[in-house]
Amino acid sequence: MGQTFTGLLKAVRARTGQSGTARTAPTAALRLCGDYLEGLATGGPLNDARRTRLVAAIGGLTTACGSDEDAFDALLRTGQRALEAGGDAETRLALAVAVEATALRSRSKGAWRLRASALDALGRRDEAAQAYERHLALQQNPASAEDIARRTATLKDLRSCLDEAAGLLPGEDGTRLRALHNAPAGQVRTDFAEAVRRRTAAGGGMADPDVRRLNILYAAHRRLLDRDRLADPLLGGAEPAGVGALRRLVAGRSVCLVAGAPRIADEESVPGSPLAGLIDGYDLVVRCDTVPPTAPRTDLHAVTLRGDTPWTGPAWDRRTGTRLVFGDPLPHWRRSLRARLVPGAQERVGDASLRHPLDDPALLGEDGWGPGTGTAFTVLRLLDFLDTADRLDLIGFGLPGQLQPRERAWVGDRATHQDDTEMRTALR
Repeated sequence: MGQTFTGLLKAVRARTGQSGTARTAPTAALRLCGDYLEGLATGGPLNDARRTRLVAAIGGLTTACGSDEDAFDALLRTGQRALEAGGDAETRLALAVAVEATALRSRSKGAWRLRASALDALGRRDEAAQAYERHLALQQNPASAEDIARRTATLKDLRSCLDEAAGLLPGEDGTRLRALHNAPAGQVRTDFAEAVRRRTAAGGGMADPDVRRLNILYAAHRRLLDRDRLADPLLGGAEPAGVGALRRLVAGRSVCLVAGAPRIADEESVPGSPLAGLIDGYDLVVRCDTVPPTAPRTDLHAVTLRGDTPWTGPAWDRRTGTRLVFGDPLPHWRRSLRARLVPGAQERVGDASLRHPLDDPALLGEDGWGPGTGTAFTVLRLLDFLDTADRLDLIGFGLPGQLQPRERAWVGDRATHQDDTEMRTALR
């Protein structure tokens, strides 16, 4: 890796010394990438997967700048990888790349979104709001801009909270509080909390209406700092469902877990087919991850968060009674729910007590399954552990590729009946 890394650094430096190598060669960005690589080279072995992807993106940008290809897409990809890497140096690199991208193409939606996101990550919220608004002005598809509009509104709400709170503080305290709007999130949390503590202790306590209002504003600001506001915070009336609610949902009912294999989807979609009749006969039909568009019924939908930014995945808009979302860490899980749940698409949503049942000591607490465990096995093991279903069957999981070897062995050890004709495996 070290030899390859050194070669890439030399290639980047060589490109910055050339002129006219590409139609839109972003030489300033390449120079910054070279500076970043030099700093990275002094930090020892590169073991971080996100930084590795960033280095690969810089390599792609270097190659594009040395050819007749348009390097703009490679430039945006480099900026996005820098933003995903998450460190301070990487975020500043993402911003520098975005600034050059917007200079090269002032009407690029992607460039303005990257610039806004980098400014946002650095705590420069006023500038971020302006960049988000430039992106929205260029966006032709309102549906795809909902998250940006929501983030822009959140930044404005954060500003309003601080301005009102500053008006409730004396002299310099109010001035300092207003200036926090463009400070890093950690500093905002600490300094705002200290300002509230001093004002509360100064007189009146919670009996003072100004102190009560100040505490309300502080709480609202903390919530908005951690998560964007929701257009529908109640998600169309969906109820949170914990372990007890899930146990009651399956108690005494017949439950089938249907595989997502194309063969199952094709046979089930045929009206009057034996498989369609079999599945329809269960009280509760469970499906996982991507539900086939032809699936007639899903009573419980389970998904597992994958990748570094799971909140950027497609919305969970297929109608279901209950939706369980498995994933770690907790901030990623919360952000994904806020970003991907669709109001009215579910009646119940699994709460945090159900987000990692296999290794949660409060539930199964079983070792060895790991983050790569399939969604189907996770929900199957959970339902089996709850032990309240009258009948628990798998449909189509005898087909290749539906379970991992260890998962298949677990099912085989506990199966009470297997019918190859019906593609059904019974666990009880």
